[in-house]
Amino acid sequence: MITPAFELTQDPDFLTLIIKVPYARASEFDVYFEGEDFKFYSKPYFLRQLTLPGRIVEDGREKASYNTDKGTFTIRLPKENPGQYFEGLDMLTSLLAPKKSRSAKPLVEEIAASAELSEEEEGEFDWEIEQTPYKEGAESTLPLQYRYGFGNLRSGVFQRLQDELNDVIDVKDPDQTPVDERRRKRLAAEAAKFEPDHYLADFFEDDAIQQVLKYKPWWVDAHKKMIASQRESHQELDTPAFVVFSEEEREQLRKFTNKSYLLDKRSRHHVYLGLIDILLAYCYEICVNEGEKNVESSWNIRKLSATLCWLESFTSVHDVLVSFGRRVLCYPLHRHFGLVTRAYNDTVMILQLGKAAVLKCLLDIHKIFRESDPAYVLNDLFITDYCIWIQKTKSKKLAALSESLQKTTLTKSHIGFELEELEAAAVLVQEEESMLKAAGTVSKQQLPSSESETSDSEESSSTSSSETEGSDSDERESSTSEDGKINSLQGTLQEERTAPLIDCNGLKQGTNTSSEVSDEKSKVTLQSTSVPRKLIEEL
Repeated sequence: MITPAFELTQDPDFLTLIIKVPYARASEFDVYFEGEDFKFYSKPYFLRQLTLPGRIVEDGREKASYNTDKGTFTIRLPKENPGQYFEGLDMLTSLLAPKKSRSAKPLVEEIAASAELSEEEEGEFDWEIEQTPYKEGAESTLPLQYRYGFGNLRSGVFQRLQDELNDVIDVKDPDQTPVDERRRKRLAAEAAKFEPDHYLADFFEDDAIQQVLKYKPWWVDAHKKMIASQRESHQELDTPAFVVFSEEEREQLRKFTNKSYLLDKRSRHHVYLGLIDILLAYCYEICVNEGEKNVESSWNIRKLSATLCWLESFTSVHDVLVSFGRRVLCYPLHRHFGLVTRAYNDTVMILQLGKAAVLKCLLDIHKIFRESDPAYVLNDLFITDYCIWIQKTKSKKLAALSESLQKTTLTKSHIGFELEELEAAAVLVQEEESMLKAAGTVSKQQLPSSESETSDSEESSSTSSSETEGSDSDERESSTSEDGKINSLQGTLQEERTAPLIDCNGLKQGTNTSSEVSDEKSKVTLQSTSVPRKLIEEL
């Protein structure tokens, strides 16, 4: 028999089931429903038992129809209490579980412990694990193998799959490594991996990071719709209406084997805090790749989550945020504190949307790991159990968890890498470099002015030389004028004496020009300077 694909919807008075049976005979089918039970049979499909979250009744208003084009049965069943809201209709794995197995009680249990667990389920959930002083015990009392995985329920897995898991996790020999030692090794590895240059490069040159921060995943719009609906109706609505599962996701939910988990108080703390850690890593991956999957997607998620990579068991929400912040600044390509804040805000939104949104994210993580060769083991250790467990979690627990996360703050000083000091020192260096650049610019501007001064001096020297050359002619003119003023008779004498000198000199110049061409310029210069001197001497 084949379990058919199906989905459930509701309105205030009716519960609607849509069952896909493309190869069935529409004329031959059986439907049984009573109270919280529903069964359907149409060869070769058999929905053995569907345990509903509310009661339905047979009063003549029930109705069934068959769509031959789509091959689907649509069955409308009246609710026993009109107006009642059936919670968890998207949790298909939980709905398919037999009624007897919906209880988390094992076949053999301790009565006192069971009573204590039930009281804790009803009371307020404290998200801080109670700290107990360390007591040194005998070596013989230490366990041979330490636990890990979902709720710390697994052990001995790494002994069988050591080769496969070396590429998945960072802790070596986890079966023989206690939790405290894992934490010490993780912190040491993060401190050794942190690169100040890489962090400062992303801090100052953050254009690519600012671009990915603008991306809005599906839960942003769903959260806005939820807030708007709550404001309009002035009451809290159940959020599955804002979260839609794809057919592939529904098929994966039907494939999961239903399980029940008996977790004590400490284990439940680890499970809830591990859920925050995994969601933070997933939100970072979705943001930096803008919703697109690539070969590094599985590496990003498992590397940024200490729960997956170091099998960490956290004790407080703040420890989760500090661990995530440190790993974001140590391992991925983009190492920016703004990405830590963005993943934090997205995780708060997902938890506020409820377990349907959390389940959708977990299913996406399950698919990413399933398609990655070494990372698929993490589905068996963590993600599959989270997908089954979250369907049975009460919504008020997730609401309290989101509120606790929202109240927890994370600053750069909590990370432990002296980020604020690094940024301050880098800013000082940047200011000094800018001052040096400015000084260099000023010196470059002064250089051409000095060159112009040099050229001016050269021009002035050339001008002075030309003036000295022209001074002789000035002296000649001045001497001529002075001679004219001294004595008109001497002026006549001067004219008579200068004329033959000039003619003589001119004749000599002509003869030298015809005989000695090479000395032409020098003799012309000497003649031009000697004429006024002779005149002055004679005068």
